Amino acid sequence: MNATSDSPNGTQSIKTAPLASCCEIAAAMDLADDVIRPADVGSYVVAGEDGISDLHLIVRNMHCPSCVRQIEGGLNGKPGVLAARLNATTRRLHLRWNEAQTDAASLVEVLADLGYEVSPYDPVKLAASANTDDKDLLKAMSVSGFAAANVMLISVAVWAGLAQDMGEATRALMHWLSALIALPAVAYAGRPFFRSALSAVSHGRTNMDVPISLAVLLACGMSLFETTRGGEHVYFDAAVSLLFFLLIGRFLDRSLRRKVESAAQNLLALRAVSATVINADGSYISMPIDSIRPGMSVAVAAGERLPVDGVLASGQTEIDTSMVTGESLPRPTRIGDKVFAGTVNVGAPVTVTVTATDEGTLLSEIVGLMEAAEQGRARYVRLADRMARWYAPVVHGVSLATFLGWFLIGGMSWQGALMIAITVLIVTCPCALGLAVPAVQAGAVGRLLKAGILAKSGDGLERLATVDTIVFDKTGTLTLGQPELVDRHDIALADLKRAAALAAASRHPLSLALRRVAGPVAALQSVEEIPGQGLKAMDGQSEIRLGRREFAGISGNEGLAHDGPELWLSENGRHVQFRFNDTVRSDASAVVSTLQQDGYAVELLSGDRQDAVARIAKELGITTWRHGCTPQDKIARLDTLTAQGRRVCMVGDGLNDAPALAAAFASISPGTAADASQTAADFIFQGHHLAPVMESLKTARISRALVIQNFTLALAYNLIAVPVAAAGFATPLVAAIAMSSSSLVVTLNALRIKLGQVLPECHNDRP
Repeated sequence: MNATSDSPNGTQSIKTAPLASCCEIAAAMDLADDVIRPADVGSYVVAGEDGISDLHLIVRNMHCPSCVRQIEGGLNGKPGVLAARLNATTRRLHLRWNEAQTDAASLVEVLADLGYEVSPYDPVKLAASANTDDKDLLKAMSVSGFAAANVMLISVAVWAGLAQDMGEATRALMHWLSALIALPAVAYAGRPFFRSALSAVSHGRTNMDVPISLAVLLACGMSLFETTRGGEHVYFDAAVSLLFFLLIGRFLDRSLRRKVESAAQNLLALRAVSATVINADGSYISMPIDSIRPGMSVAVAAGERLPVDGVLASGQTEIDTSMVTGESLPRPTRIGDKVFAGTVNVGAPVTVTVTATDEGTLLSEIVGLMEAAEQGRARYVRLADRMARWYAPVVHGVSLATFLGWFLIGGMSWQGALMIAITVLIVTCPCALGLAVPAVQAGAVGRLLKAGILAKSGDGLERLATVDTIVFDKTGTLTLGQPELVDRHDIALADLKRAAALAAASRHPLSLALRRVAGPVAALQSVEEIPGQGLKAMDGQSEIRLGRREFAGISGNEGLAHDGPELWLSENGRHVQFRFNDTVRSDASAVVSTLQQDGYAVELLSGDRQDAVARIAKELGITTWRHGCTPQDKIARLDTLTAQGRRVCMVGDGLNDAPALAAAFASISPGTAADASQTAADFIFQGHHLAPVMESLKTARISRALVIQNFTLALAYNLIAVPVAAAGFATPLVAAIAMSSSSLVVTLNALRIKLGQVLPECHNDRP
């Protein structure tokens, strides 16, 4: 539940709870008892001391990116509103305004006037009702499919009977049976379209669900009218089949969207719920994290994740800072060094003086970067959404003009004119248009899955097809993310075994690398690990050391020059050097070279040391690279590239890459990446090779070409079918068959993506 508190101005405020996944957010539409009225919204406001207030809500009945434009446009134009951001994936609306110029009730009234309902941001309730929307959609699709199959069987019997002098009574019975099956099915399965259309029309808007709803309802209404008067033709089969096809398209689209969750959810999982505080008398007490204040002393055990930002007050250790810097090796940390919440103490127990907690930590800052980046990407408008802006008004206009033309000018009865208008609505129903994108997406997802690539974002395919710049992280992306011994053949087996026996007492990545090469060895006893330095033990009368150069007693420039990590073994005056490098993926050089030949600009951004980054960049032929990058640095570089008109694909794996993956125009992550990075990415690839990056780009370009072809086919169909229907040369049944045929053509064209090379030299088609 949200924790409430009283703000300085007396307004009750809450601390916003952690972000919920989009699976939880989608279920908000069913929380009918949770709608906020303008008069009650004040209790959910987070009031600031500077007169700036914030409010986090869930928009329950938004359906597409056009809703984002309407809501943000309506709110951002209101005086006093500093920011109105709606995340299309999570449906989370963040409002910030100046209390001196407006208030929360006025902002909620704007939303109500636009036809949108909002609920309080409460992940607990949302999680309890997760998956409800998708289950309802699947049920509707199942009902419509069952009804369509049975009504079509009855229709086939009627068509055959008409050719063989079927009696009127038998035909009427068949029509009534069709009505008994179709009408309840339409009432149930059509709800997703009817609700959306009613909401849009009641607030003076239109969308693609309006012509769908009109066509289905009018076809059913006229068919029922014809059934009651014993008419020869009814069109229940057309109405139910239309719903079935459209529900398939919507379910495919929703299934892809459901894979896109808020990456910040995984980041927030790293937050501690409590910390061990050291009191002034030296006693230890466990306290909730929201009770910790700057200046307190917190004890952090070995292997524990740091609960706060702070400064090391006592002890020395090694901190796994991969979430901040991306560096694969733990960082030696001494008294006075800064440490950050979410990083892991992999060395010895230490004491930390708190400098920031909860919302003030670097981890929370990364969460904020993630949410802002996700919102920036959510503003991308897909091709289908752009076409939807004008499609519905044009369809309505053509259908109305057809009715008025036949009724007022053609002298036809209103029933006949309405039947032709219904035919126009059916023939122009956006079934093919609605399937144009999901059908290609389904084929592309299947193709990528066979290549070991998971596509998480439907519109990610469209975005990836138009990128012109590829930005790689280093550790775990261009490399495998684990150090390997590179001078094995220069080291005597006895020395390797001796070092591995000492390393058996440590979990340090370099110790693990030694043990992998040396194989099974008997561990030395009474090994002492000095955090940030190395290991030492007594074997008889001699001391053995394994660790840093200085720790092993190495002076001057002894040993071979090496720009990667190293360990030194010291025993009885003998010194042995062990050199390590992070293994580059076997095909990384070929992939980078191919990308550059295809015209992509390739860059390397890493949080690692300068010498390590320079070595990898030189080996792979990457001329533009940066080292020591924080999450903010990476986002800043992406923003710079975007400002230059570039469309960037980010390829990264670390927790520190998650904000950049979300901020990039498109993003890819390996399967070994941190959970938050995998969640933020559009695509996830498996295996030890980098070739899936090339396959993702290729499939995305093919997908985009097929989508454009499908739109062209759908529009060509309408240019032919609409004049035929408007001229009265088609019945609603013929219109339904034509509409279904166009959908079949679009689907078959989409399946070409599984055939392999659809576009010869497809990289030349990249904008």
